Amino acid sequence: MPTIAPVDVDGFVVRAGFLKDCVFFASGEGDIVFSGQGERTERPHKAGLLAAEPVRDGAGLITSGDDGRVFLSDGDGSCECLAERPRKWIDLVAAGPSGAIAFASGRTAWVRFPDGREKEFSNDTAVGGLAFAPKGMRLAVSHYDGATLYWAGTDGAPVKLTWKGAHLGVSFSPDGKYLVTAMQENALHGWRLSDGQDMRMTGYPGKVKSFSWSAKGRYLATSGANAAILWPFFGKTGPMGQSPLQLGARGDALVTAVACHPVEDVAAVGYQDGMIMMCRFEDNAEVLLRRPGNGPVSSLDWDGDGTRLAFGTEAGEAGIVSLQD
Repeated sequence: MPTIAPVDVDGFVVRAGFLKDCVFFASGEGDIVFSGQGERTERPHKAGLLAAEPVRDGAGLITSGDDGRVFLSDGDGSCECLAERPRKWIDLVAAGPSGAIAFASGRTAWVRFPDGREKEFSNDTAVGGLAFAPKGMRLAVSHYDGATLYWAGTDGAPVKLTWKGAHLGVSFSPDGKYLVTAMQENALHGWRLSDGQDMRMTGYPGKVKSFSWSAKGRYLATSGANAAILWPFFGKTGPMGQSPLQLGARGDALVTAVACHPVEDVAAVGYQDGMIMMCRFEDNAEVLLRRPGNGPVSSLDWDGDGTRLAFGTEAGEAGIVSLQD
């Protein structure tokens, strides 16, 4: 049976996850709770914390806040200010290769290279999301009416991907063949990067605020409906002409967070009433991981082995679900 180790967190959990063997919980109040050999709380930002993202090798956590600063913190107590933009709210961060990071405020995005150099990218409208490609220094910036792809390490011309509407969160597929955005309306939009072919994914009753690629990149799991919606991305046309999987359907609660297992075709599904279930792709078999709580699940993430799941909610509830006795 799964067991839960609760963790005390103050405020909305912006991000929960793992830095190698250390678990972290980043709170909107500005605290980062690290749980490993005991628990420790760090507070790098002077005010609220707006975004958090682990670096790719799991050695640290990038955070940004309404103090205009970007920090790199680790589970051992070190904390380094990587960038500062006085009087700006930095509400988006992304982790790139070899320690590169991206961050954004308003209409401007920046890439900070591992040697400390920075490069600025200006947009006509506010930045809605940031993501690095799986390989290389290609940066996707979503915004109103589409997304733009930049080669951050060169002066090559940007590639514009257009679709009317406001585009927010953005993600590359693990093989780098597709780019997908969550829109302000209740929909996803995608592009096949080889030829710019559009892909519309609609029918959600709510906004898509969480998505996660399956272990082999064959499915994209998403929130925003009364089940986790998993779009198929195998074949030449991606999800077009194929029906999505629907996992963990409930009539009384929308899905608010999803996290695909790192090895198996399984997903953790969090709901607006705080419940968490684990669902298998093949037959939609379900395992209850957590009963309903006091607020919507805001963040889910597996460790590298897929034996522990970190979760956090909008009501400040947090913990670690262990699948092993």
